[in-house]
Amino acid sequence: MSVARKVRSITLTREQFLEHHVGRTFADVVHAAPLLFDEVLAFFSDAERQRRMEDAEIHHDRPPLAGVVRELEALPSVDRFLTAVHPRRSQRLRQAIGVIVRIIMEARGWQKTGRKGSLGVRAQASPQQPGHNVGGLAFWFIRGERYERLAGMPFQLVRDRRRHLESKKSVRSPRREKLE
Repeated sequence: MSVARKVRSITLTREQFLEHHVGRTFADVVHAAPLLFDEVLAFFSDAERQRRMEDAEIHHDRPPLAGVVRELEALPSVDRFLTAVHPRRSQRLRQAIGVIVRIIMEARGWQKTGRKGSLGVRAQASPQQPGHNVGGLAFWFIRGERYERLAGMPFQLVRDRRRHLESKKSVRSPRREKLE
């Protein structure tokens, strides 16, 4: 089954981010490191990355950020910031990145589910070292918001398929029992 998606890429600007009702609460992040923030916006405005974010949800049952997080963390400016800045300050940037993902996913026809998906396993807290992960996909990000397509998902999730199969088992017809 092919999933054809002809959605143009979403180019997000600083102004559009600040106009968003959640984005405006991160004005401090935008103004504290404007060059870094513009680089992050440019990163997420790429059509191929947006496709990988959708693929993470559709094909891998992971948060959209899972499709691009390694590449994002590999950007020298992002890595430098997350490594050098105290985790509480860098948390604001990580949260703003979540808002960027939200704005893009919503513009591409997705909605939040209210669930979070894992991106990493946090290391033991240490005053000498910034908080990072010891396992998972990401080094700096712990969780990411999950999304579902407004038009419906093209494939059934394992948990939904299992429920469907279990409901069929409880209502078996006599003919079906003979075949099995």
